[in-house]
Amino acid sequence: MKQARLDTVMREMANRNIPQMLVSDPAAIFYLTGQWIHPGERMIALLLNLAQKHRLFVNELFSLQEDIGVPITRFNDMQDPIEIVSGYVDKQKPIGIDKNWPSRFLLRLMELKSGSKFINSSIILDRSRMCKDFEEIELMREASSINDVAIGKLITLLPEKYSESRYSQLLLGIYEDLGAQGCSFNPNISFGANGADPHHKTGNSLVKEGDSIVMDIGCKKDSYCSDMTRTVFYKYATDQAIKVFNIVLEANKRALDSVKPGVKFCDIDAVARNYIEAAGYGKYFIHRTGHCIGLEAHDFGDVSSINTDEVKPGMIFSIEPGIYLPGEFGVRIEDLVLVTEKGCEVLNHYNKELTIVE
Repeated sequence: MKQARLDTVMREMANRNIPQMLVSDPAAIFYLTGQWIHPGERMIALLLNLAQKHRLFVNELFSLQEDIGVPITRFNDMQDPIEIVSGYVDKQKPIGIDKNWPSRFLLRLMELKSGSKFINSSIILDRSRMCKDFEEIELMREASSINDVAIGKLITLLPEKYSESRYSQLLLGIYEDLGAQGCSFNPNISFGANGADPHHKTGNSLVKEGDSIVMDIGCKKDSYCSDMTRTVFYKYATDQAIKVFNIVLEANKRALDSVKPGVKFCDIDAVARNYIEAAGYGKYFIHRTGHCIGLEAHDFGDVSSINTDEVKPGMIFSIEPGIYLPGEFGVRIEDLVLVTEKGCEVLNHYNKELTIVE
Protein backbone atom coordinates (compact mmCIF):
# COMPACT_ATOMS: atom_id res chain seq x y z
CA MET A 1 0.00 0.00 0.00
CA LYS A 2 1.03 3.59 -0.57
CA GLN A 3 1.06 4.42 3.13
CA ALA A 4 1.13 8.23 2.93
CA ARG A 5 -1.81 8.25 0.53
CA LEU A 6 -3.69 5.73 2.69
CA ASP A 7 -3.07 7.87 5.78
CA THR A 8 -4.57 10.90 4.02
CA VAL A 9 -7.65 8.89 3.06
CA MET A 10 -8.07 7.51 6.58
CA ARG A 11 -7.90 10.98 8.12
CA GLU A 12 -10.60 12.21 5.78
CA MET A 13 -12.77 9.17 6.51
CA ALA A 14 -12.56 10.05 10.20
CA ASN A 15 -13.33 13.72 9.48
CA ARG A 16 -16.44 12.72 7.53
CA ASN A 17 -17.58 10.09 10.05
CA ILE A 18 -17.29 7.27 7.54
CA PRO A 19 -15.93 4.29 9.51
CA GLN A 20 -15.64 1.99 6.49
CA MET A 21 -15.78 2.24 2.74
CA LEU A 22 -15.46 0.15 -0.40
CA VAL A 23 -13.11 1.49 -3.07
CA SER A 24 -13.98 -0.08 -6.43
CA ASP A 25 -12.66 2.33 -9.06
CA PRO A 26 -9.57 0.67 -10.63
CA ALA A 27 -7.70 4.00 -10.79
CA ALA A 28 -8.36 4.65 -7.11
CA ILE A 29 -7.25 1.12 -6.20
CA PHE A 30 -4.05 1.66 -8.20
CA TYR A 31 -3.53 5.00 -6.44
CA LEU A 32 -3.55 3.24 -3.07
CA THR A 33 -1.91 -0.10 -3.92
CA GLY A 34 0.27 0.48 -6.99
CA GLN A 35 -1.53 -2.37 -8.76
CA TRP A 36 -3.79 -2.08 -11.79
CA ILE A 37 -6.67 -4.54 -11.95
CA HIS A 38 -9.22 -4.09 -14.73
CA PRO A 39 -12.11 -6.36 -13.67
CA GLY A 40 -14.42 -5.84 -16.63
CA GLU A 41 -17.91 -6.90 -15.56
CA ARG A 42 -16.58 -8.67 -12.47
CA MET A 43 -16.52 -7.14 -9.02
CA ILE A 44 -13.44 -5.73 -7.37
CA ALA A 45 -13.40 -3.87 -4.07
CA LEU A 46 -10.87 -2.63 -1.55
CA LEU A 47 -12.39 -2.44 1.93
CA LEU A 48 -10.90 0.31 4.09
CA ASN A 49 -11.93 0.89 7.68
CA LEU A 50 -10.81 2.97 10.61
CA ALA A 51 -10.14 -0.22 12.57
CA GLN A 52 -7.25 -0.84 10.12
CA LYS A 53 -8.81 -4.14 8.98
CA HIS A 54 -8.35 -3.49 5.28
CA ARG A 55 -8.99 -6.18 2.68
CA LEU A 56 -8.97 -6.54 -1.11
CA PHE A 57 -11.65 -8.66 -2.78
CA VAL A 58 -10.72 -9.85 -6.26
CA ASN A 59 -11.69 -12.61 -8.67
CA GLU A 60 -9.16 -15.44 -8.81
CA LEU A 61 -8.77 -14.80 -12.55
CA PHE A 62 -6.64 -11.75 -11.78
CA SER A 63 -3.11 -12.27 -10.55
CA LEU A 64 -1.21 -9.71 -8.48
CA GLN A 65 2.48 -9.22 -9.17
CA GLU A 66 3.52 -8.61 -5.56
CA ASP A 67 2.40 -8.39 -1.95
CA ILE A 68 0.37 -5.19 -1.77
CA GLY A 69 0.36 -5.01 2.02
CA VAL A 70 -3.26 -5.93 2.59
CA PRO A 71 -5.01 -9.31 2.99
CA ILE A 72 -6.65 -10.61 -0.17
CA THR A 73 -9.88 -12.57 -0.39
CA ARG A 74 -10.39 -14.31 -3.72
CA PHE A 75 -13.59 -15.62 -5.22
CA ASN A 76 -14.57 -17.38 -8.44
CA ASP A 77 -17.33 -16.96 -11.00
CA MET A 78 -19.58 -19.45 -9.24
CA GLN A 79 -19.63 -17.48 -5.98
CA ASP A 80 -21.56 -14.41 -4.89
CA PRO A 81 -18.80 -11.82 -4.29
CA ILE A 82 -21.13 -9.37 -2.55
CA GLU A 83 -22.13 -11.98 -0.01
CA ILE A 84 -18.43 -12.54 0.65
CA VAL A 85 -17.81 -8.80 1.09
CA SER A 86 -20.84 -8.57 3.35
CA GLY A 87 -19.23 -11.02 5.74
CA TYR A 88 -16.36 -8.58 6.41
CA VAL A 89 -18.17 -5.26 6.82
CA ASP A 90 -19.69 -3.92 10.04
CA LYS A 91 -23.41 -4.03 9.31
CA GLN A 92 -24.19 -1.76 12.25
CA LYS A 93 -22.17 1.17 10.87
CA PRO A 94 -22.37 3.46 7.80
CA ILE A 95 -20.42 2.37 4.74
CA GLY A 96 -18.98 4.50 1.94
CA ILE A 97 -19.46 3.47 -1.70
CA ASP A 98 -17.80 4.59 -4.94
CA LYS A 99 -19.99 6.82 -7.10
CA ASN A 100 -19.47 4.60 -10.17
CA TRP A 101 -19.96 1.19 -8.53
CA PRO A 102 -22.45 -0.77 -10.68
CA SER A 103 -25.94 -0.76 -9.23
CA ARG A 104 -26.14 -4.55 -9.38
CA PHE A 105 -23.40 -4.72 -6.74
CA LEU A 106 -24.70 -1.89 -4.56
CA LEU A 107 -28.30 -3.12 -4.60
CA ARG A 108 -27.17 -6.59 -3.59
CA LEU A 109 -25.12 -5.13 -0.72
CA MET A 110 -28.16 -3.15 0.41
CA GLU A 111 -30.35 -6.23 0.13
CA LEU A 112 -28.00 -7.99 2.54
CA LYS A 113 -28.31 -5.00 4.92
CA SER A 114 -24.54 -4.62 4.94
CA GLY A 115 -24.47 -1.20 6.58
CA SER A 116 -26.64 1.13 8.62
CA LYS A 117 -26.31 3.80 5.94
CA PHE A 118 -24.82 3.95 2.43
CA ILE A 119 -22.80 7.05 1.56
CA ASN A 120 -21.19 8.27 -1.66
CA SER A 121 -17.59 8.43 -0.44
CA SER A 122 -15.81 9.00 -3.76
CA ILE A 123 -15.09 12.60 -2.82
CA ILE A 124 -12.48 11.33 -0.35
CA LEU A 125 -10.35 9.67 -3.03
CA ASP A 126 -11.19 12.34 -5.60
CA ARG A 127 -9.84 15.15 -3.44
CA SER A 128 -6.86 13.14 -2.27
CA ARG A 129 -5.85 12.51 -5.87
CA MET A 130 -6.14 16.20 -6.78
CA CYS A 131 -2.90 17.04 -4.93
CA LYS A 132 -0.08 15.02 -6.44
CA ASP A 133 2.86 13.78 -4.37
CA PHE A 134 6.48 13.97 -5.52
CA GLU A 135 6.35 10.63 -7.35
CA GLU A 136 3.23 11.62 -9.26
CA ILE A 137 4.58 15.06 -10.17
CA GLU A 138 7.70 13.54 -11.68
CA LEU A 139 5.59 11.10 -13.72
CA MET A 140 3.35 13.92 -14.93
CA ARG A 141 6.39 15.96 -15.98
CA GLU A 142 7.70 12.98 -17.94
CA ALA A 143 4.38 12.33 -19.67
CA SER A 144 4.12 16.00 -20.66
CA SER A 145 7.69 16.01 -21.93
CA ILE A 146 6.89 13.07 -24.19
CA ASN A 147 3.80 14.89 -25.42
CA ASP A 148 5.91 17.94 -26.30
CA VAL A 149 8.21 15.81 -28.45
CA ALA A 150 5.31 13.92 -30.00
CA ILE A 151 3.44 16.99 -31.22
CA GLY A 152 6.65 18.33 -32.77
CA LYS A 153 7.06 15.09 -34.71
CA LEU A 154 3.40 15.14 -35.74
CA ILE A 155 3.59 18.69 -37.05
CA THR A 156 6.54 17.80 -39.29
CA LEU A 157 4.27 15.28 -41.05
CA LEU A 158 1.48 17.77 -41.77
CA PRO A 159 2.70 18.75 -45.28
CA GLU A 160 2.08 15.14 -46.35
CA LYS A 161 -1.67 15.99 -46.40
CA TYR A 162 -2.89 12.79 -44.81
CA SER A 163 -6.44 12.59 -43.43
CA GLU A 164 -7.23 13.53 -39.84
CA SER A 165 -7.64 9.84 -39.01
CA ARG A 166 -4.31 8.95 -40.59
CA TYR A 167 -2.52 11.52 -38.44
CA SER A 168 -4.16 9.96 -35.37
CA GLN A 169 -2.80 6.56 -36.41
CA LEU A 170 0.67 8.00 -36.99
CA LEU A 171 0.55 9.58 -33.55
CA LEU A 172 0.13 6.16 -31.93
CA GLY A 173 3.38 5.05 -33.57
CA ILE A 174 5.13 8.20 -32.40
CA TYR A 175 4.04 7.59 -28.83
CA GLU A 176 5.21 3.99 -28.97
CA ASP A 177 8.62 5.06 -30.28
CA LEU A 178 8.92 7.56 -27.42
CA GLY A 179 8.15 4.94 -24.76
CA ALA A 180 4.57 5.94 -23.94
CA GLN A 181 1.81 3.41 -23.36
CA GLY A 182 -0.65 4.72 -25.93
CA CYS A 183 -3.03 7.67 -25.81
CA SER A 184 -4.66 9.06 -22.68
CA PHE A 185 -7.76 9.84 -24.79
CA ASN A 186 -8.75 9.61 -28.44
CA PRO A 187 -6.70 12.22 -30.33
CA ASN A 188 -8.72 15.14 -31.69
CA ILE A 189 -7.15 16.36 -34.91
CA SER A 190 -9.38 18.81 -36.76
CA PHE A 191 -8.89 20.61 -40.06
CA GLY A 192 -10.58 23.88 -40.98
CA ALA A 193 -14.28 24.09 -40.12
CA ASN A 194 -14.01 20.81 -38.18
CA GLY A 195 -11.99 22.71 -35.60
CA ALA A 196 -15.10 24.70 -34.70
CA ASP A 197 -16.36 21.56 -32.94
CA PRO A 198 -14.32 21.18 -29.72
CA HIS A 199 -15.13 17.44 -29.64
CA HIS A 200 -14.89 16.78 -33.36
CA LYS A 201 -14.58 13.09 -34.16
CA THR A 202 -11.43 12.76 -36.23
CA GLY A 203 -12.39 11.62 -39.73
CA ASN A 204 -11.35 11.49 -43.37
CA SER A 205 -11.05 15.23 -44.04
CA LEU A 206 -7.93 16.48 -45.79
CA VAL A 207 -6.21 19.75 -44.98
CA LYS A 208 -6.69 22.70 -47.35
CA GLU A 209 -4.61 25.84 -47.71
CA GLY A 210 -5.62 28.41 -45.13
CA ASP A 211 -7.05 25.80 -42.73
CA SER A 212 -6.47 25.96 -39.02
CA ILE A 213 -5.26 22.62 -37.65
CA VAL A 214 -6.31 21.91 -34.06
CA MET A 215 -4.34 19.08 -32.43
CA ASP A 216 -5.59 17.99 -29.00
CA ILE A 217 -3.41 15.05 -28.00
CA GLY A 218 -2.20 13.19 -24.93
CA CYS A 219 -0.29 10.05 -23.99
CA LYS A 220 0.01 7.78 -20.97
CA LYS A 221 3.38 7.10 -19.40
CA ASP A 222 3.64 4.79 -16.39
CA SER A 223 -0.12 5.19 -15.83
CA TYR A 224 -0.14 9.02 -15.79
CA CYS A 225 -1.76 11.16 -18.46
CA SER A 226 -0.68 14.14 -20.51
CA ASP A 227 -2.86 16.53 -22.49
CA MET A 228 -1.99 19.46 -24.74
CA THR A 229 -3.55 21.37 -27.63
CA ARG A 230 -1.79 23.37 -30.29
CA THR A 231 -3.33 25.17 -33.26
CA VAL A 232 -1.31 25.85 -36.40
CA PHE A 233 -2.25 26.99 -39.91
CA TYR A 234 -1.54 25.38 -43.26
CA LYS A 235 0.19 27.58 -45.88
CA TYR A 236 -1.33 30.83 -44.61
CA ALA A 237 -3.74 32.30 -42.07
CA THR A 238 -6.38 34.92 -42.79
CA ASP A 239 -6.40 38.21 -40.91
CA GLN A 240 -9.45 37.05 -38.96
CA ALA A 241 -7.76 33.76 -38.05
CA ILE A 242 -4.64 35.58 -36.84
CA LYS A 243 -6.79 37.93 -34.74
CA VAL A 244 -8.68 35.03 -33.13
CA PHE A 245 -5.47 33.08 -32.57
CA ASN A 246 -3.80 35.97 -30.77
CA ILE A 247 -6.86 36.48 -28.54
CA VAL A 248 -6.84 32.81 -27.49
CA LEU A 249 -3.08 32.86 -26.94
CA GLU A 250 -3.31 35.91 -24.70
CA ALA A 251 -6.21 34.37 -22.77
CA ASN A 252 -4.11 31.24 -22.22
CA LYS A 253 -1.12 33.25 -21.00
CA ARG A 254 -3.16 35.45 -18.69
CA ALA A 255 -4.91 32.49 -17.11
CA LEU A 256 -1.57 30.71 -16.57
CA ASP A 257 -0.15 33.84 -14.94
CA SER A 258 -3.05 33.91 -12.48
CA VAL A 259 -2.41 30.42 -11.09
CA LYS A 260 -1.09 30.33 -7.53
CA PRO A 261 -2.12 28.78 -4.20
CA GLY A 262 -5.29 30.28 -2.80
CA VAL A 263 -6.81 31.52 -6.05
CA LYS A 264 -10.20 30.01 -6.87
CA PHE A 265 -10.72 27.85 -9.92
CA CYS A 266 -13.61 30.10 -10.96
CA ASP A 267 -11.34 33.15 -10.85
CA ILE A 268 -8.84 31.48 -13.19
CA ASP A 269 -11.70 30.70 -15.55
CA ALA A 270 -12.81 34.33 -15.35
CA VAL A 271 -9.38 35.62 -16.36
CA ALA A 272 -9.51 33.74 -19.66
CA ARG A 273 -13.24 34.20 -20.22
CA ASN A 274 -13.32 37.92 -19.46
CA TYR A 275 -10.49 38.59 -21.90
CA ILE A 276 -12.20 36.68 -24.70
CA GLU A 277 -15.53 38.38 -23.93
CA ALA A 278 -13.93 41.83 -23.98
CA ALA A 279 -12.51 41.02 -27.43
CA GLY A 280 -16.06 40.30 -28.66
CA TYR A 281 -15.88 36.51 -28.89
CA GLY A 282 -17.43 35.48 -25.59
CA LYS A 283 -20.28 33.47 -27.13
CA TYR A 284 -17.73 31.43 -29.08
CA PHE A 285 -15.88 30.23 -25.96
CA ILE A 286 -18.27 27.39 -25.24
CA HIS A 287 -16.56 25.23 -22.62
CA ARG A 288 -14.83 25.51 -19.26
CA THR A 289 -11.24 26.75 -19.16
CA GLY A 290 -9.75 23.48 -17.95
CA HIS A 291 -9.92 20.20 -16.06
CA CYS A 292 -7.81 18.33 -13.52
CA ILE A 293 -5.69 15.44 -14.76
CA GLY A 294 -3.59 12.59 -13.39
CA LEU A 295 -4.35 8.89 -13.53
CA GLU A 296 -7.24 9.82 -15.79
CA ALA A 297 -7.34 12.46 -18.51
CA HIS A 298 -10.26 14.05 -16.67
CA ASP A 299 -9.70 13.62 -12.96
CA PHE A 300 -12.07 15.16 -10.41
CA GLY A 301 -12.06 18.97 -10.43
CA ASP A 302 -12.22 21.60 -13.15
CA VAL A 303 -11.43 25.21 -14.01
CA SER A 304 -14.96 26.51 -14.44
CA SER A 305 -17.16 29.41 -13.45
CA ILE A 306 -18.99 27.29 -10.86
CA ASN A 307 -16.01 25.76 -9.08
CA THR A 308 -15.25 27.91 -6.03
CA ASP A 309 -12.55 25.59 -4.63
CA GLU A 310 -9.15 27.13 -4.00
CA VAL A 311 -6.17 25.68 -5.80
CA LYS A 312 -3.45 24.05 -3.70
CA PRO A 313 0.19 23.07 -4.26
CA GLY A 314 0.44 19.76 -6.07
CA MET A 315 -2.69 20.21 -8.17
CA ILE A 316 -2.31 19.74 -11.91
CA PHE A 317 -4.90 20.94 -14.39
CA SER A 318 -5.28 22.23 -17.93
CA ILE A 319 -5.66 25.79 -19.14
CA GLU A 320 -7.33 25.57 -22.56
CA PRO A 321 -9.33 28.57 -23.75
CA GLY A 322 -10.73 28.41 -27.26
CA ILE A 323 -12.79 30.27 -29.82
CA TYR A 324 -14.97 28.31 -32.24
CA LEU A 325 -16.58 29.98 -35.26
CA PRO A 326 -19.18 27.59 -36.74
CA GLY A 327 -18.57 26.73 -40.37
CA GLU A 328 -15.23 28.55 -40.39
CA PHE A 329 -12.50 27.40 -38.00
CA GLY A 330 -11.55 26.91 -34.36
CA VAL A 331 -8.56 27.80 -32.21
CA ARG A 332 -7.65 26.19 -28.88
CA ILE A 333 -4.37 26.43 -26.97
CA GLU A 334 -3.88 24.13 -24.00
CA ASP A 335 -1.14 23.63 -21.44
CA LEU A 336 -0.96 21.64 -18.21
CA VAL A 337 0.00 23.59 -15.12
CA LEU A 338 1.35 22.41 -11.75
CA VAL A 339 0.55 24.54 -8.71
CA THR A 340 3.70 25.18 -6.66
CA GLU A 341 4.16 26.72 -3.21
CA LYS A 342 4.54 30.23 -4.63
CA GLY A 343 2.98 30.09 -8.07
CA CYS A 344 2.92 27.52 -10.82
CA GLU A 345 4.99 25.52 -13.28
CA VAL A 346 3.79 25.05 -16.85
CA LEU A 347 4.44 21.44 -17.83
CA ASN A 348 4.26 21.96 -21.60
CA HIS A 349 7.09 23.70 -23.41
CA TYR A 350 6.32 23.14 -27.08
CA ASN A 351 5.96 26.38 -29.04
CA LYS A 352 2.46 27.85 -28.97
CA GLU A 353 3.08 31.06 -30.88
CA LEU A 354 1.52 31.60 -34.32
CA THR A 355 2.88 28.94 -36.67
CA ILE A 356 2.35 28.56 -40.41
CA VAL A 357 3.10 25.05 -41.69
CA GLU A 358 4.45 25.07 -45.24
